[in-house]
Amino acid sequence: MYLNHRPNALMAAVRRPRMIVAAAAVAAFASASFALHPAATHAAQANGAVVSTAKTSLGRIIVNSSGRTLYLFEKDRNGKSACSGQCAVFWPPLITSGKPGVTGGARASLIGSTRRADGRLQVTYNHHPLYTFVKDKKAGQTNGEGVNAFGAGWDALSPAGAKIEKPSAPAQGGGGGYGP
Repeated sequence: MYLNHRPNALMAAVRRPRMIVAAAAVAAFASASFALHPAATHAAQANGAVVSTAKTSLGRIIVNSSGRTLYLFEKDRNGKSACSGQCAVFWPPLITSGKPGVTGGARASLIGSTRRADGRLQVTYNHHPLYTFVKDKKAGQTNGEGVNAFGAGWDALSPAGAKIEKPSAPAQGGGGGYGP
């Protein structure tokens, strides 16, 4: 029995241009979408770290986006970090992948960044490179306040950009306050 394959060949010839047109339409739509919204694709990569404020036992201080206390290292000079290697393991620098920002009571005029020796950008506040502390396990903890480690002191910062120093315990007199 003889089958005529010509109708199938004819149908394939008709379908092929439709497929090409459909593929071209999909490609055009995809490129137009990318052209209209290129920043949306890279937005997560371009976002910078955010510095905010929180009320703690030390008063109002600056914190990272997770509410973790941010510290300055008194050994840092001229806006450059002096904490690397093992120091940066215990005191992780606040790294940013874009321009850092502020929220809450933090001041935009005090935020900035500095290039670390490893090439990453570290967030600064009032020219102080910022760090968290590994022993602060949750938001609001200030276990690093007043610690002296890696050759200098560590202090939280106020929203004004000044270091906060934990108040010292009052000196005890010989008579407990009842006389000489």
